[in-house]
Amino acid sequence: MRLVVQVPAYNEAKTLPEVIRTIPRQIPGVDEVLVLVIDDGSTDGTAAVAAAAGADFVLRHPANRGLAAAFQTGLDFALRLGADIIVNTDGDNQYPQAEIPRLIEPILQRRADIVIGDRQVKINPNFRGLRRLLQQLGSRIVSSLSRLPVADAPSGFRAYSREAALRLQVVSRYSYTLETLIQAGHHRLAVESVPILTNPPTRPSRLMRGLADYLVQSGLTLIRVYAMHEPFKVFGIAAAVLAAVGLVGIGRFLYFFTIGQGGGHIQSLILSGVLLVIAFQVGLVGLAADLIAANRRLLEEALFRLKVLELEKRPPEEDALLWSAGRQPLTKDGQGEA
Repeated sequence: MRLVVQVPAYNEAKTLPEVIRTIPRQIPGVDEVLVLVIDDGSTDGTAAVAAAAGADFVLRHPANRGLAAAFQTGLDFALRLGADIIVNTDGDNQYPQAEIPRLIEPILQRRADIVIGDRQVKINPNFRGLRRLLQQLGSRIVSSLSRLPVADAPSGFRAYSREAALRLQVVSRYSYTLETLIQAGHHRLAVESVPILTNPPTRPSRLMRGLADYLVQSGLTLIRVYAMHEPFKVFGIAAAVLAAVGLVGIGRFLYFFTIGQGGGHIQSLILSGVLLVIAFQVGLVGLAADLIAANRRLLEEALFRLKVLELEKRPPEEDALLWSAGRQPLTKDGQGEA
């Protein structure tokens, strides 16, 4: 049983050594623990610090591509390393790495495919006021959309089984946390939560430029991903609302017509007719999108099988620039640089 702990990091040279130091290397039920750091275009020497601190592998994006891209890069490489379980944690030391054994226990016991570290927002002193309320509301919305019991949807402290990691494919450029939960619900994966206590914050969040920006980005991500997997529901609801408004307008016109005042409300009849036509068109778009989604499901299954075949053939060192702890940087052909 091989566990890979991946740490997406952007300019985390100050906190990364503590994160790596506190990752347990001996866990009951696990034969080997590997630490993988994904340096997302840092300018403070994060990659070199990670290697010096004891990371087994360090991948580096030449430029900053965002948290979602760093997460996906780590997930793909961890699978190529032969990971049976993948744990994702943050480079700012927000999460208690000592809780990793508890985090992976449901997967070891084959009860869950994904386990989320629940930061217990209701009682966590690091969440206060409006932020606490919005985190709770967001988790409820994600739970409803994904049909999964999610206590802390934005939490990045997570464990994934190998099959879950193979089935997830992040397409968002913002964050992976919400998107992967919608996908997990779509694939009927088992999800559990484990309560944890977070460490004191070491810096402001880089993912949020502000509360308004976070709400907009998160909302757009949810709509986009949900529409991708459940297009007929999204377009069907929109078509139903438009049709309802159109029918109300027609009913209003008929009422006035029966009492002899219909001539003055012809504009309402025209508007209602336009709304019904638009509703019909939106419904057709939803039907077409649903057919596309059916093809997407076939493509996802094909991609899953392709990943399985690819991982059986190619060693992880190919096509990757990486560092190995205590050694010189490796080039793409696996040789040390001069």
